[in-house]
Amino acid sequence: MTAAQNVAVLGSTGSIGVSTLDVIARHPQKLRAWALAANRSVAAMAAQCLRFQPRYAVMMDADAAAELEVLLAGNCDTRVLAGAEGLQQVATHEAVDAVMASVVGAAGLPSTLAAARAGKRILLANKESLVMAGHLLMAAVRDAGALLLPIDSEHNAIFQCLPVDAEGRSGLAGVSKVLLTASGGPFRQWTASAIAAATPDQACAHPNWSMGRKISVDSATLMNKGLELIEACWLFDLAPEQVDIVVHPESIVHSMVQYTDGSVLAQLGNPDMRTPIAYGLGWPLRMESGVAPLDLVALSKLHFEAPDEGRFPCLRLAREAIAAGGTAMAACNAANEVAVEAFLCGGIGFTDIPRVIEATLEQVAVVEPTSLAVVEAADSEARQVAAAQLARLRAGSLESLER
Repeated sequence: MTAAQNVAVLGSTGSIGVSTLDVIARHPQKLRAWALAANRSVAAMAAQCLRFQPRYAVMMDADAAAELEVLLAGNCDTRVLAGAEGLQQVATHEAVDAVMASVVGAAGLPSTLAAARAGKRILLANKESLVMAGHLLMAAVRDAGALLLPIDSEHNAIFQCLPVDAEGRSGLAGVSKVLLTASGGPFRQWTASAIAAATPDQACAHPNWSMGRKISVDSATLMNKGLELIEACWLFDLAPEQVDIVVHPESIVHSMVQYTDGSVLAQLGNPDMRTPIAYGLGWPLRMESGVAPLDLVALSKLHFEAPDEGRFPCLRLAREAIAAGGTAMAACNAANEVAVEAFLCGGIGFTDIPRVIEATLEQVAVVEPTSLAVVEAADSEARQVAAAQLARLRAGSLESLER
């Protein structure tokens, strides 16, 4: 019998991590949660350790790691590690077969890049790694012979719909464009004035998906779709003009691939992240995910529309970052993270998020991302500039976003 695949779940207490562990639990003969990692959710991590008995548990916060160690003492043999060094240790460990890269935001880049350089099978749910350092990550995957499998539902759908050659490799033969679907978020039908008054709780109330608060806000602003556009370009070697954004409020068609003969292939399924996770864990085979099959008769209708970049300017800002190239995409991501955090804390309004991002992009220097250090420096600079823009905004001196 084939040995179980050892999986390191980076971001195990988040929504993707919890869904990954659910799939792993369904296949104890095939999958093992060998290492878990989180930021500072001690109680949730302790419960996961007691259930899955991983070899390692990593807490990014040192105090949280110390607390976890006390909770686990005498209850399980899991070894507790702390900080970025511990995260990279489990991501590159020789015993690890697959790495679920689902740490939220820029914090996930170093460990994802380390896993690529170690030649791991990477299940990529951290789109920021490609947004910030796409050239570096794809080069590392190629040079080390790593396997990069997309877990974002849209990119996983594209991957499933792309043509495959005689040796099982995906390519772009006969492909004219990719249609990246977006739910439109909770404010899809709101007026501009209503959107301007939106609260954090309203922004996080996604109509279809259960996600963390940061990515929920990104979905509401459509920045998530802008980041996914960048991700798609790197993953599938596409030019930005080969990717169209299509709003699909039901979130049943997860994305489509259009071919030169007029055919369009789509991947459909209920909006549950366990489907792409199971596909990534089992690829090239498929495994049971726990997701109910799609009932098209009950569903009855599917709707599609163009995105409104007037009410949702973050999508335009992401496209402008792609056009600027270099570290502009890392700066866009950093400014977005700073602005979203400020919004979630009640410090700024919803429509201030794109204002901060645009003002930041106008000020930061754009250079070629030749190394991780260069990318991290660009990220740091953009965060400082964005923080300054927040201060200007609160002082009433940041100009309105107008086009």
